[in-house]
Amino acid sequence: MDTPLQAHIIYALAWLSFGAVHSVLAGGASKHRLEPMLGVYYRLSYNLFATIHIGLVMVLGGAVMSTQPYALEPGVGAGLNGVRVLGVGVLLMALREYDLGRFSGLSQIRAHRRGAPEPGDEPLIIHGMHQFVRHPLYLGAYLIFWGGAGDDFGLATAIWGSLYLWIGARHEERSLLALYGQAYAAYQTQVPAIVPWKRRAPN
Repeated sequence: MDTPLQAHIIYALAWLSFGAVHSVLAGGASKHRLEPMLGVYYRLSYNLFATIHIGLVMVLGGAVMSTQPYALEPGVGAGLNGVRVLGVGVLLMALREYDLGRFSGLSQIRAHRRGAPEPGDEPLIIHGMHQFVRHPLYLGAYLIFWGGAGDDFGLATAIWGSLYLWIGARHEERSLLALYGQAYAAYQTQVPAIVPWKRRAPN
């Protein structure tokens, strides 16, 4: 049986492995090597690998860490559940604003099978949830993580998941600036990254 400290270290290393592998695969060098090999299946393969990897991280965390709920006041427990439900709602609303076929890689495969040109990069999204925050998917994930922090496993997941999201957002900002240029730079000045502390930005 792992001690609590050992369990935290094991789970932290699992998150580190996910972050490191994700960063390597998302980098331009890896994409340039893998995309010619996988062709139109690159995006879907990338998403499937990331999903399996984070799933294994969560399974490992649940196995080595305590899932015994904390002795919280009823109001606190209900509040955490409310935060988690809010996070799911934010996540679902944000997903509706993306072209999920292109996001997942399925549109690229369908276009290839029809002999049609592959869809290009998605246009810069500045409507809907993106009028309030630049990264609504991350906002939803933060809320889900911290809404689930009712035991050792949930709290550790919130901590390491939040660190991963913070680092990931910084990398994504650089990628979006490179992709959209001045349009994204102007968007950055109008809309906050994660916390919707400003009034809604105009479309």
